[in-house]
Amino acid sequence: MHTRHGRRQARTLQNKGRGSKHKATLPNSLLREAAGLSICPISAHGVVLARLANDEPRPQRYKDNMQDPNRISLEHGWAVLLHDLKISPANVLRRAGLPTDLNPAGGFKISVDEYFQLWEGIEAEANEPTLAIRIAEALTPEAFQPTVFAALCSSTLRQAVYRLSQYKRLCAPMEIPIEESAESLDLGWRWLEPGRVSPRALALAELTFMTQLARMGTRSRIVPASVRVPPGTTHLEAFEAFFGVRPSICQDHGLSFYAQDADRPFLTANPGLWNVFEPELRRRLSELEAGASLEEKIRGVLLESLPSGEGSIRNVSKRLGMSSRTLQRQLKAEGLNFRDIVRATRESLSRHYLKNTNLSYPEIAFLIGFDEPSSFFRAFRKWTGMTPETVRAAV
Repeated sequence: MHTRHGRRQARTLQNKGRGSKHKATLPNSLLREAAGLSICPISAHGVVLARLANDEPRPQRYKDNMQDPNRISLEHGWAVLLHDLKISPANVLRRAGLPTDLNPAGGFKISVDEYFQLWEGIEAEANEPTLAIRIAEALTPEAFQPTVFAALCSSTLRQAVYRLSQYKRLCAPMEIPIEESAESLDLGWRWLEPGRVSPRALALAELTFMTQLARMGTRSRIVPASVRVPPGTTHLEAFEAFFGVRPSICQDHGLSFYAQDADRPFLTANPGLWNVFEPELRRRLSELEAGASLEEKIRGVLLESLPSGEGSIRNVSKRLGMSSRTLQRQLKAEGLNFRDIVRATRESLSRHYLKNTNLSYPEIAFLIGFDEPSSFFRAFRKWTGMTPETVRAAV
């Protein structure tokens, strides 16, 4: 298993992800979070996207964290939607392991863990393979969050998509990469902590929601050029009837709109209302980006740069918008060491890959910045006193 072929295969997948329209699963969609550690991912633009909160749920915590910008805000609209779907919010919270005395109408903030637990609770309570279709068809303005209102205020579908992409992480632990061509506007969904296997209903709901948003804004039945649904999706005929096109099964779910549809005017366009929403959205986004510590920001950059061999302090400081000397000075002031952060990040990532994926050892070595599996084995044993095989066998 420790072969040059495996290492070449890992790099080939990385190169495919950079050059192709539909990015390869490896490595940008791989697991990035190590158990018990908070890792703050950084987008390609070098801004902080999210921070995990791993403490145990306590009712008071949800009140205390309403002002915490690093947690996900659930507005009252989610309870309205569940009511319209005839799904009990209390049962959902119970299934999700969240306090059932939370006030859905008042909104609250939850961690990334809890966000996925909530969707698992919704999926389990509904027990309906085509729930995503019902969610889209049940959408009403009462259930919208500010980001959705802002999108509907856009002048075209294209502008709406870009606005949602910009502010999506205010309401969900994900981002929406966009690729344009002369023929289409392609959207993908990337979880900020992709090591988490998202509930299928959540992935499908993102696709049906975006399609429904296009139809609501244009007041016409927009049919996507293509739709990619996650593995395990059933009832494809029902989804074909909703989208108007046969979905294909793909590890990375997403959809494309025809270019002419992307430029269709939104009849819901409202520049005045957008001017009301934009300052608050920008403020909340700034709070989110400013909420991470220096160590978290460095780890976030390392998550993106280690596979390409760009985990040096020079490259990291450049991504953070400062000189190497400035970064070293700030690290010293906080009692931190850059090499220690790199080592800890590599160790936490490798542990998580070993425990939660079927990646080969050459692939893991590549993803954490080693050219040779043998170098990874030596380093891992030095970090932990164990071999990678021992850790994987213990799972």
